[in-house]
Order: sequence, then structure tokens, then C-alpha cells
Amino acid sequence: MSLERLKNGKKVIGIKQTTKAVTKNIAICVFLADDADERVLAPLKALCEANKVEVVTVSDMKSLGLACSIAVGAAAAAIVRQA
Repeated sequence: MSLERLKNGKKVIGIKQTTKAVTKNIAICVFLADDADERVLAPLKALCEANKVEVVTVSDMKSLGLACSIAVGAAAAAIVRQA
């Protein structure tokens, strides 16, 4: 899954919101920044694995933030199902 889909799709941004989306089974795909703190990412990675949610690694937080159309970096984001 590409970052282009993240730019155009319905999404949530940030560790907390992404974790909620995976927990509620509305996350289709989760994007994680490779340069984010592993202690922060590890629980989310485990949750994604347990819920069989695709995980895509992005090179850095800045790139992920830009793909989400925000001016700051993001450690995590997810594409979510339309309500």
C-alpha cells in the first residue's frame, strides 16, 4: 500500500488514534515511521499482528507527516474504513 493512498483516503494520525482504530477493527492499513521510538511502536506492531492488519514501514516521521498533510512528523497513521 502506498503513501499516495494515505494522502487521499480517510485516515487517523498518531499513535493513540491509530491504536484506537486497530482496536475497533476499522483500520485497513497502518503506516509506521522507521525512525520513531521502538518503545512506542512495539505495542502497536503487536496489536496489528494480532488483528491481522497490514503494516507498512515509512522511512521517516517527516515523510509520514507530509503524506498525512500535516506540518509535523508522525510516528503512525492508518487508513480507516468509511463509516
